[in-house]
Amino acid sequence: MADQNEAADTRRAETLAALTLALRKRGITDNRVLSAMERVPREAFVDTDLAELAYGDHALPIACGQTISQPYIVALMTQALDVGPEHSVLELGTGSGYQTAVLARLAKHIISLERYRGLSATAQARLEQLQISNAELHVSDGYDGWAGAAPYDRILITAAVPDLPKPVLDQLADPGVLVAPRGRDLPGQDLIRLVRQDGTDRIELLAEVRFVPLVEGLAKEL
Repeated sequence: MADQNEAADTRRAETLAALTLALRKRGITDNRVLSAMERVPREAFVDTDLAELAYGDHALPIACGQTISQPYIVALMTQALDVGPEHSVLELGTGSGYQTAVLARLAKHIISLERYRGLSATAQARLEQLQISNAELHVSDGYDGWAGAAPYDRILITAAVPDLPKPVLDQLADPGVLVAPRGRDLPGQDLIRLVRQDGTDRIELLAEVRFVPLVEGLAKEL
């Protein structure tokens, strides 16, 4: 058994090293982001029958018709968000909890919102298993943000929105950064970075992306 565990650890280390190299080649140069991703076991956030695919650079399905984003997109969004240890973060769309866990390795505190109660509960259990205690999960409609802890230094939206929700924009600090996929149609979504400084918002286009939409409405029991 010890030999099997050692072999599994070796394979994981080799796979992570290959993924890190691939991410560097695609422009992920922030060592903090790469280190955070190395410290979060992605296989813990997918179904066991997909564990062997966890470190492939592609999205994977999760419950409720949602997906866990490919590692490159997680790294790109996290790098664009420029999270520091002093920052509070609002995440819209907890999903599997993987992106939340990566952010938790970088930020002071995270509030993450998920519309589907089952996804939120599963993500909470995964974060507790990894002893991540600076992420606070809520079942809520992301379009309203979470005003009780605003303003946030950083805001990450992990599902596509046709336009940035005004209640969420109102909760972004100044200075602050927001990263989100914008657009409903496929193709036709752009990953954007909004930088707020001295009362002015500047938007940068980062990449073309494909995300499931952020669903507006009451939280679901699924």
